[in-house]
Amino acid sequence: MKNYFSSDFKLGILGGGQLGRMLLAETQKLDIYTAILDSNKNAPCAQICNEFHQGDLLDFDAVYNFGKTVDLLTIEIENVNLDALDKLEDEGLTIFPKPKDLRIIQSKARQKNFYVDHQIPTAAFSHYAYLEELKHAVENDIVEFPFVWKAARFGYDGNGVKIVRNIEDLESLPLVECITEKLIPFKNELAVIVARNADGEVKTYPVVEMEFHPEANQVEYVICPARIDSQVAENARELALKIVSDLDFVGLLAVEMFQTVDDRILVNEVAPRPHNSGHYSIEASYTNQFEQHLRSILNLPLGNTNSKVAGIMVNLVGDEGFSGEVIYENIEEILKIDGVTPHIYGKKETRPFRKMGHVTIVNENIDDARKIAQQVKETIRVISK
Repeated sequence: MKNYFSSDFKLGILGGGQLGRMLLAETQKLDIYTAILDSNKNAPCAQICNEFHQGDLLDFDAVYNFGKTVDLLTIEIENVNLDALDKLEDEGLTIFPKPKDLRIIQSKARQKNFYVDHQIPTAAFSHYAYLEELKHAVENDIVEFPFVWKAARFGYDGNGVKIVRNIEDLESLPLVECITEKLIPFKNELAVIVARNADGEVKTYPVVEMEFHPEANQVEYVICPARIDSQVAENARELALKIVSDLDFVGLLAVEMFQTVDDRILVNEVAPRPHNSGHYSIEASYTNQFEQHLRSILNLPLGNTNSKVAGIMVNLVGDEGFSGEVIYENIEEILKIDGVTPHIYGKKETRPFRKMGHVTIVNENIDDARKIAQQVKETIRVISK
């Protein structure tokens, strides 16, 4: 086995945001040397990695030249230049997740076609190269209101997703390639994180339940374990395992799903990296998702994914009406509560709905944890000076 620890091995990470920052906490525990590429010189990772390179993740030369300086390359965001990754892989660099998988996942249209081709249940959809084509479909009653509109590329944290209820909603959409989906009546939004290493060892985390903010379309709470029937949880887990197997995926894959009113599981979308739905694992699991990501890409034995206690994560996002230098109001009040751990992402400037941190609540009792999560949400505010 290659010596990754306290050695001259260099792990490259594309992206220096909060996911990278939490990954660095694990590389530091294992003394793995890390180099980060990000376009923002003040990225959350900039001050704490071993080596920081400033460059655009979508620029061929920036990604290619960075890749030439490292021994293994991974990502903390999937919107990266894939042509550069293909060339690096052809020249012998190990890259996980594999560029071929990122090519499918980067495009919501390709992702949906992959599900259809592999008999993976998902919401019915249509693909449009541009907005005028969608408008034409609506005018000719090919698409019925209401429906879900998604930008085919570059959506994140609720951006690039809208529920379209009428013609007026259609007018406000950007002029980009997109997909539309049938609006599914569902009971729950669920997620399963799966880890797989190059030897084919696979582990799944418990199914979690996600509660969303109605306006921002962002996750407000992640609840582990999900408060669902054991058979529904098993069906969700099996579906996530099938996706990982069919992709021949190496790394960490978060699979977001809908539980329909009649208890069917439909896959919504996947993320090929540590994910918001797994942040609870830092405090609640035997092996957190960031350590597991490292284990999977370095082909190390995978860790125990069981939870020690019930865990709930609350996202900390910028309050509406506040932009500028950030203040975490009442943070000392939530620190008084047992089982509460805040994580601040190192972003100096807040704006409405920007992800600024999260808080984990651990408790023996999931219902008690949920009540405390509500208290935390109502107490702490992310405002500006």
